[in-house]
Amino acid sequence: MGDTNTAETKESLLFAKWAGVASRYDELNAQLTEPAVHSQPDLLRKLNKERTEIEELAQLFQAYQPLARQAAEIEQMLRDTSLDAELRNLAAQEARSLEDRRHELEAQALALLVPKDPRDEKNTFLEIRAGTGGEEAALFAGDLFRMYLKYAERKRLRVEVAEANETGIGGYKYVIMLVEGKGAYGLLKHESGVHRVQRVPATEASGRIHTSTVTVAVMPEVEEVEVQIDPKDLRIDTFCSSGAGGQSVNTTYSAVRITHIPTGVVVSCQDERSQLKNRMKAMRTLRARIAEAERAKQEAEIAQSRKAQVGSGERSEKIRTYNFPQNRVTDHRIGLTLHRLEQVLGGDLDEIVESLREAQTQNLSQEG
Repeated sequence: MGDTNTAETKESLLFAKWAGVASRYDELNAQLTEPAVHSQPDLLRKLNKERTEIEELAQLFQAYQPLARQAAEIEQMLRDTSLDAELRNLAAQEARSLEDRRHELEAQALALLVPKDPRDEKNTFLEIRAGTGGEEAALFAGDLFRMYLKYAERKRLRVEVAEANETGIGGYKYVIMLVEGKGAYGLLKHESGVHRVQRVPATEASGRIHTSTVTVAVMPEVEEVEVQIDPKDLRIDTFCSSGAGGQSVNTTYSAVRITHIPTGVVVSCQDERSQLKNRMKAMRTLRARIAEAERAKQEAEIAQSRKAQVGSGERSEKIRTYNFPQNRVTDHRIGLTLHRLEQVLGGDLDEIVESLREAQTQNLSQEG
């Protein structure tokens, strides 16, 4: 009973916030008709900006109000015991239709009411590393790398490989990619964690199913102004680039390794033929890693208190399983199961990504 009351309280608080936004919108419209406001360009700009920011929410509320009134009227009708069966059936159908429309508008409003993560629009670094499972884990790291490449292509995002260590047969010990484009971090941030694969490896003669893991880390790219790095804190080494199997592909010292001495963070880049380009790429990765380490440090206390309530929630816990014999992908955080593994690995992540984003919106609204 307590949970129901809590949910109702949160719902009423959100409704009150929504109604408050609609009321403020009406106030702004009234203010913007006043001659005194039009004689003050700065104030006019400020009010117009605020009005534009809340316009969509206010319009949703205007569409919602008549639906709520109609629903109340139909509910009153259904209480009438003298209503004949045909009319009662029609009224019940109308009530269901109104309820569906109301839920649709409420979901749209909720998405707008929940504060946005300012990092969502940023470019992002995505690191994929083979975990337990040896060669099979490296092969699956390659599968995930190709999955994210195809997903990025679907979303018109640009991908650059910053660093990679190939095993030579389509696998990767690790690969670090920079994904650039509007909303890149917001689309990929929920991929961070341990991904588990269950399948029969190509090298397995007995047909036994193996379980392997791959870790994925997602970090928003940070601007130079956000992370101040003292050049004196850096050790920069250059070396010859090498290809798979250690074969030299570049006899000049174009590859770069940068060590941030205070934190011990090390990044390297040998993707470009130019040392300058490799150094620039490596610095972008370094800034993102240092910012992520600082953010993780700040959130450590929150994570500790949350651990007691919802389990450890650490990255060592699996977030998703890819089961080949059952053609199944399961996201354990939200209990979502899809029986179309091939399409998911082909970059069709929309249903998973949207479900995770909706779950986050719900959680944030409940925390608020």
